[in-house]
Amino acid sequence: MAIEVRPANVFEDAAAVLGPRSPDANVCWCLSYRLMSSKENQSLQRTARGSRVRELVREDPPPGVLAYDGGEPVGWAAIHPRADTSFAKSRKIPQVDDATVWSLWCLRVRPGHRGQGISHALVAGAVDFARTFGAPAVEAYPVDNRGAKVDLTMAYVGTRSLFEAAGFTKAADTASVLNGFPRILMRLDLSI
Repeated sequence: MAIEVRPANVFEDAAAVLGPRSPDANVCWCLSYRLMSSKENQSLQRTARGSRVRELVREDPPPGVLAYDGGEPVGWAAIHPRADTSFAKSRKIPQVDDATVWSLWCLRVRPGHRGQGISHALVAGAVDFARTFGAPAVEAYPVDNRGAKVDLTMAYVGTRSLFEAAGFTKAADTASVLNGFPRILMRLDLSI
């Protein structure tokens, strides 16, 4: 399997991974942390969420990266400068320092493609993407599940072991808990 990771600048491909089966379903579309305003996030309902993603994939940089298997979009990683996300003003996820870090907060692999290492390819591709835009470091906020099973609907943040395998190290504890597991702030310095 040769997984290719590319910037998420094709809406139809992003929709294949993030969008609902029914266009009017009210799903996240990976906007909850990307939007600075919780008011905007709550105001976007049903097809308006997909329309907002359509706008974001046209931006430079786009809102993340997509993994492809033989040209088929099979995975997504949300990555963007922390300053452009709700993490910039989070009370639960601390800011470690004043570096202009990028946040990597969501991983999604389509059903039928899981368990094939795509999450690892997504993390590596997201890091490369941030590096091309001059990011000094990438942060992630995975659960520290100590090997315990994480509910699939909550696994989007990744696990400590996934990020450790990519060279990230723990930089701080957080006040955030997901699926009963504490989330930690992990960082990969790109200036080395």
